Amino acid sequence: MKVLVIGGGGREHALVWALRKSPSVKEVVAAPGNGGIAELARCLPVDTNNLHAMVDLVVIEKPDLTVVGPEVPLALGLVDELEQRKLRVFGPTKAAAQLESSKAFSKAFMLRYEIPTAEYALCTTLDEVRAALLNFSLPVVVKASGLAAGKGVVICNTRLEAETTAAQMFSGVLLGTAQTEIVLEEFLTGEEVSFFALCDGKHAVPIAAAQDHKRIGEGDTGPNTGGMGAYSTDGLLTPAMCQWVTQHIAQKVVDGMASEGTPFKGILFIGLMMSHRGPKVLEFNTRWGDPETEAIMLRLETDIVDLFNAAVDGTAIGLSIHLKPGASATVIAASAGYPGKYVSGKPITGLDSSSDDGVVIFHAGTAVNDGQIVTAGGRVLAVTAEAADLREALDRIYQRMKTISFEGMQYRRDIGHRALQ
Repeated sequence: MKVLVIGGGGREHALVWALRKSPSVKEVVAAPGNGGIAELARCLPVDTNNLHAMVDLVVIEKPDLTVVGPEVPLALGLVDELEQRKLRVFGPTKAAAQLESSKAFSKAFMLRYEIPTAEYALCTTLDEVRAALLNFSLPVVVKASGLAAGKGVVICNTRLEAETTAAQMFSGVLLGTAQTEIVLEEFLTGEEVSFFALCDGKHAVPIAAAQDHKRIGEGDTGPNTGGMGAYSTDGLLTPAMCQWVTQHIAQKVVDGMASEGTPFKGILFIGLMMSHRGPKVLEFNTRWGDPETEAIMLRLETDIVDLFNAAVDGTAIGLSIHLKPGASATVIAASAGYPGKYVSGKPITGLDSSSDDGVVIFHAGTAVNDGQIVTAGGRVLAVTAEAADLREALDRIYQRMKTISFEGMQYRRDIGHRALQ
């Protein structure tokens, strides 16, 4: 079969890598892809913010299956457009993707279906923010309701800081796009876990758990990013807790969306805080997470095409999903200045290492310039490995990272530190 993957980041590189391992896949096309994906798939230019351009590309290419990677095409309604044309596509509709594209929708949905989450207030003006802040203890979390590439969450230690952050979100100064709705949220403490479930409109089936590292600095300091690294191990969630999350959160989401006439098909990413009051949902994403996907793909033993087909065909309940025992991890090499302003076009060296160390380098933001791989994003590379235990996987990754270089390269040297302690 021919599969077309929409997107060009580390997540899409990992999905293309997994697809190439499937015996049923004869050709993979990526749009727009990146410098690393181009080594595995035919890459075609497309603007993933342009719905009509993406639809036209799929119609011309006629793939047997289209896999939508990023959140923006889902929020634009790409799945709806392809389904109307009777084309097979993996991902939720625009209405179902509101679980991610609108924090306001997501929080209200969780209240309706008694899904555990933090207390919150929805604000549309700065005056509403000031009034609502009086009802929250400090610190308080300020969230952009709309999509923000993983950077729309700010933990504020004072009310003035929260006010200022909200003002910058409303004006567009902070995120580049002016927000019309902002969510104030109770600050929760505990271990964060990313839980992935495969959904087919009726059923939710657990895939894996991982832990992301959002902050730019070691020791979890500094501003939030799209993710500086992640790991996945057998022990992140007990089997009993995995079953509880599936039953009391993931399946409730699927049942609730179906009852509202917007069946959810695709990947449900549940951002959890394992608080002293039990698991609480921090957020939903409606696609594979990044960089968690890079780590999970190395552990996934089940043919990824079987996952995609089960979601599309409504047969997820009969699918048995297997992961390699042990652990996997990924560490992001980012551009200087990220998550703020950064400069692209820096040549990358050390990618052609031939050592047999089990490390896979997924390209998150790269391009090819005169035959040379160069940086083309804030997050540039996701250096990934799996092993019998987490320490061994991380040792392999950090050993390989010594051979990789580009001007201004930064990365965290403490990914997995909580688990290793």
